[in-house]
Amino acid sequence: MPAEKSNSFDNEVEAFVEVDPTGRFGRYSDLLGCGAVKKVYRAFDQEEGIEVAWNQVRLRNFSEDPVLINRLHSEVDLFRTLSNKYIIVCYSVWKDEERHNTNFITEVCTSGNLRDYRKKHRHVSIKAFKKWSKQVLEGLEYLHTHDPCIIHRDLNCSNIFVNGNIGQVKIGDLGLAAIVGRNHAAHSILGTPEYMAPELYEEDTLRWWTYTLLECVCLKW
Repeated sequence: MPAEKSNSFDNEVEAFVEVDPTGRFGRYSDLLGCGAVKKVYRAFDQEEGIEVAWNQVRLRNFSEDPVLINRLHSEVDLFRTLSNKYIIVCYSVWKDEERHNTNFITEVCTSGNLRDYRKKHRHVSIKAFKKWSKQVLEGLEYLHTHDPCIIHRDLNCSNIFVNGNIGQVKIGDLGLAAIVGRNHAAHSILGTPEYMAPELYEEDTLRWWTYTLLECVCLKW
């Protein structure tokens, strides 16, 4: 009996390393980014037919702090409800008890982060820069007027993402964000040191200090 010929199309299909509980999202092995407690993988949304980012937080990093784990879950759940065209979209969130991690699916911007984008494209007009600035400010305004108020706390060029084909920027990587009360006072000091203001306890001053630094960094490149 002749051996069955393998389907060449099947051989070319890239296999998922992991699939979410609903079967909608599949994760590939290639890494898009990596942080102290989070890894971001390339993934695919089979329902919408689009590429997405699979964010994975290892809960072992917080094993001695159950309060922090609960806060992480509640804040990630809140981010899923955010809806603004200048904030990265979060599609799904779930906890994997077996692997001891929390996963959330976000959109992928076509051109990576603003830091790398400006290094690649050094000749950018003031007109384009003003457009980016307006978009970042609108995203910040949405977060700061949200109920409850959300303070990013690590806003820098690596956490602003670019869709270069349409000239759009989006605020992302809300992993250090704080949900605060009406007085807008966050209870811990986190973030990228060179972007942090001297007036660390004044959130309103801090956000404008950070934004001004973003302007200087972008114009410098």
